[in-house]
Amino acid sequence: MPAGTMFAKFKSTNVAAATTSQSVAEGNPITQYFEIGKPVACAGPELAWRIHDAYRKSDNKECSVFIFEKKVAEKLHKPRRKETITELLKSSVKTLERFRHPRILQIYHTVEESADTLAFASEPIFASLSNVLAFHESKTYDNANVPAAGAAAGAAAGASPAQTQGTAGVQPQRPAHAKEYSFLDMELKYGFLQLTEALAYLHYSGHVIHRNVCPSSVLITKRGIWKLAGMEYVERMNETDLNSSIPCPPWSNRVSKMAQPNLDFMAPETQSTSKCSLLSDMFSLGMVICAVFNNGRPLIQAGNSTSNYAKQMETLDDMVHKLMPRLPIALQEATSRMASRDATARPTAQLLQLIKYFIDPAINALKFLDVVNMKDTQQKSQFYKTTLIEAMPVIPRKLWWQTIWPMLKSEINNNEVLAAVLQPVMLFVQEATHFEYDALMSATMKIVYNTPKSIQASVTILENLHLIIEKTKPEDVTTDIMPMLFCSFDGSTIQVQSAAVVAVANVFDSIDELSIRRMVLPKVKLVFEKNITDPKIVQNVLMCIERVMDRMERAQVMEEVLPLLANIRIPDPDIIMRTVRIYHKLFVDKSYGLSVETMATNVLPLLIPHTVNPALNFEHYCYLLEVLQQMLEAIDRQQRNKLKLDNLSMASPERHRTLRHQFSTDNMNAPPFNIPNLRIDQRKTSSAEDMARKNSGGSGMLGGWWFGCSPSSPDSNFLRVGNVFPNRRLSDNTLMTPKIRIAPSCASSPGGTPGSGLPTRRHSSIGPQERRGSAINLSPPTYGGARGSSGSSLSVPSTSVYVKSPLLYSQKQGGSMPNTSSSVPFLLSSSMQSIRSRRQSTVLSSGPLGSGSGILQQLGSGMYQLFSGRN
Repeated sequence: MPAGTMFAKFKSTNVAAATTSQSVAEGNPITQYFEIGKPVACAGPELAWRIHDAYRKSDNKECSVFIFEKKVAEKLHKPRRKETITELLKSSVKTLERFRHPRILQIYHTVEESADTLAFASEPIFASLSNVLAFHESKTYDNANVPAAGAAAGAAAGASPAQTQGTAGVQPQRPAHAKEYSFLDMELKYGFLQLTEALAYLHYSGHVIHRNVCPSSVLITKRGIWKLAGMEYVERMNETDLNSSIPCPPWSNRVSKMAQPNLDFMAPETQSTSKCSLLSDMFSLGMVICAVFNNGRPLIQAGNSTSNYAKQMETLDDMVHKLMPRLPIALQEATSRMASRDATARPTAQLLQLIKYFIDPAINALKFLDVVNMKDTQQKSQFYKTTLIEAMPVIPRKLWWQTIWPMLKSEINNNEVLAAVLQPVMLFVQEATHFEYDALMSATMKIVYNTPKSIQASVTILENLHLIIEKTKPEDVTTDIMPMLFCSFDGSTIQVQSAAVVAVANVFDSIDELSIRRMVLPKVKLVFEKNITDPKIVQNVLMCIERVMDRMERAQVMEEVLPLLANIRIPDPDIIMRTVRIYHKLFVDKSYGLSVETMATNVLPLLIPHTVNPALNFEHYCYLLEVLQQMLEAIDRQQRNKLKLDNLSMASPERHRTLRHQFSTDNMNAPPFNIPNLRIDQRKTSSAEDMARKNSGGSGMLGGWWFGCSPSSPDSNFLRVGNVFPNRRLSDNTLMTPKIRIAPSCASSPGGTPGSGLPTRRHSSIGPQERRGSAINLSPPTYGGARGSSGSSLSVPSTSVYVKSPLLYSQKQGGSMPNTSSSVPFLLSSSMQSIRSRRQSTVLSSGPLGSGSGILQQLGSGMYQLFSGRN
């Protein structure tokens, strides 16, 4: 548990403990100023000072009260020495008051004396380093070694001198407040740096030597800051030569232990030469570091015996060497040099601060935080908004609550930096558990809600309101947060109003429906009307409406939201898309009852112009068009059904599509084309497999024999013409034309040869490059020496035909029946010249059948005369 969470108001503490503490300090004037609680730690020479939790009566400020009972000295020492110890402790407090530094223990109230006690007040203390190391030492304590080191261990564990005498052979008792407390690596790093800075201040600014740097002189505040105290044995240095040594008394058995420094951490030159320097303090610091990494045990455990001290000092170098692997690599060299018996090998406090081990962004942020009260407003704001925010991810969570949060909490009442402080505070809110927020932050946040704030501070609170509500109890949301939110709409600044609109959109789930209808929507609408040309305000208003409209009544949506949307005139793509989404939501959700009349008159006229907005990208345009199409289709369905009910007809686009498909050339059946005396064989379209099967079966019956070709011949293609287009020439088609074979009326017909087939003629659609020899007889039958004429082209319906002409016979002209055996059609291969000569001999517009008559008309007339003669 973080150290900061261990402190509680003393009104709720154990009554018996509080009564005992008050009785201890009874008669001391300090009780007039402070309410004293239970003891939590001990410190000082022989751990003579008892540290109690307390708070100042005037302002309820948290603090600690140090109490020394004079009767302890009377039990351990001769009565005449009691005054000496009392004066020594009183002088140490006055020395602390004189040295004001962030790394020196801060005194809140000077020392007060009564007949039985000494007491003074300081900043809140969690424990001394000696108390914490006692916990680590006890975890690895070997019971077998207790009798040999009983007294020393008891003293290191924080027991009083009287208790130490009676604890031989018994495992030392751990202070209750220090149980199960472990240092993080960063805590140790920062703690060592703070001690180094304290010594640098004393050496180079105070010009004094501390002489008693040991765990009992190091106090850890409830913020986790290591403070140097124990100024009982301070010696002033030669200001003209800081590196010079000064005389100092060695440790002696003839002097009270309480009146001398801790022998286990004393520099060897002090004991051997009775001289000390600032480097003597560096040796003591090195021994403290070694004790921390040695499970709380000091490397030298003399047990207040100078002879033991001298013996162990001879093996110190070996002990340090064996301990080095436990230390961080970056700290090993500096610690090894500090623990050296040679004073000249030790680094000074100024040089020690510069080693790589202490170069850390998180450490730098924590250092600035410790002295932030000494900075001006601009420096504070920059630190809180930037430096601290960047460093917090690498700072352990334990230090968040122990070191950072107390400092932020103290800055809440400073309105000049409140806006900057709220930036890391919101990060705390986001990362805190519900328990942590309720126990540590809730009371402070209530102060923020109810105090006047700057514009930026209000905006920060509103923008993060959803995070706060997530961690706040429901009853506190109703009583503290919602009133602040609603009051923000009444502000005169656009920034606060815009942030309030965003906050409503983020926390609408926590607002009851009545408040949405009566408070939120009217205020949001008022903000919109005041800032109708501000794109940011308009976009925030649309976002708010889009989220809260689900919890609004339909009538209110129709009366309030639609007119608001109609007043938007900003062509920003984001605003347009939010507007389209709201309209689409109203259209899709039938509970809103958006009628087709409203869509046609109020919605579409507003959306259609945006289809040509150049600011829209492709995705925006597609979405807009999709919504428009859905609305138009809904209007179409509604109006169509309405008109059908009124027995009115309206052409449907689907109907037009059906008609176009019905009259397509691919779906029309041409009427039969009957040619007199001609046989028309209409063939069905067959698949490729059917055609291959027919080809493999030969010409079959009269097919190949009569036409003089096989079914697979190119001349067997069918001509298909769309007869729905009467003005279309057959030559416009690219399909192959049929071949028409007509039996000759006599053997003397031009172009024919006895006993052979007829010449063949292609249709005129064949291009010049495709002209072939014609096998059709274009000459009419001879009637008494007269010749008929025929046109050179033939209009044939779209049905594919095979034409077979019967024998032509005319009794009127005395013609004879030709021999049918010699009238079998054949394919004639002739040159282009014979075709041209035959065409030139043909008269296109003369003959006995009348001008312009075609070959089929002549055939039909001849067949009529033939059958008339037979009848």
